[in-house]
Amino acid sequence: MLKIGSKIFDGIFSEEKRKIIESFTIWTATIGFIFHLSLVLLNNYSIINIGNESLLLTNPISAIYTPFSIILYYEIFLLIYFLPRSFTTSILKQFEIISLIIIRRIFYDIPKLDLDSGNWFNNPDNLQITYDLISILILFFLIYLFNLVKSRIENRKGNKSINQFIDSKKIISITLIPVMLCLFIIGIYKWYTIGMDSNFASSFYYVNEVFYNTFFSILIIADVFILLLSFLYTERYSQIMRNTGFIICTILIRLSFSSSGLTNLILIVSSVLFGLLILKIYSLMNKIE
Repeated sequence: MLKIGSKIFDGIFSEEKRKIIESFTIWTATIGFIFHLSLVLLNNYSIINIGNESLLLTNPISAIYTPFSIILYYEIFLLIYFLPRSFTTSILKQFEIISLIIIRRIFYDIPKLDLDSGNWFNNPDNLQITYDLISILILFFLIYLFNLVKSRIENRKGNKSINQFIDSKKIISITLIPVMLCLFIIGIYKWYTIGMDSNFASSFYYVNEVFYNTFFSILIIADVFILLLSFLYTERYSQIMRNTGFIICTILIRLSFSSSGLTNLILIVSSVLFGLLILKIYSLMNKIE
């Protein structure tokens, strides 16, 4: 059963298919950017009338939001691909995804900036983008440190039990693929139905956030299953603590989607900082063991 699941995983995520999906993502993101930009320009010059309730349809800078959204779906695909490798690689990909989500939000919020006000910090939109920019710098540096610590941890040679553990994680990864596709299809349907009653741009932003909220909730469950499986293959305290700590990081990221403003950013930065400290302590214990 494990070998069959492993072969299915290897077939889905073969290098050839990943390159095809990567190429498709780049082309789709480019076309999406051009299409979104065209809609904004046609709307602004009154050639078509799709409303001006949202900055996503009135400001050209907001067009960058669309290709970033498409690229983020590809990053989710890579997260599923990296999940069987190790908890460390998987959580690193989560950190990268959440940082890209913040960058995407910056492009969404830039048109809201009030440059005419006498005091920059009196405007909540100005404050939000300031917090986002500072947070991105902090996250980028923390992710660099996480990569640095990760690269210094000596990889242990694979054995039969570890290979079985990897095969088990591949099966869990496979189950996430239809879940991701279902969430994507449901998201498009809700975007259309909500957009028909209100505003397409606002519903797009809302549905997009709901997708990540739901996906990371399911990812927590997948991580818990992997943690339980790990007890069958390792008794090392440091490894169990590392894996448990990384699940806490995922929970903090999930909680960030249910919050806004400064609380949202504090949860995200705390997640990455906690993950970095967990990995650093794990690397120190590795030397002792």
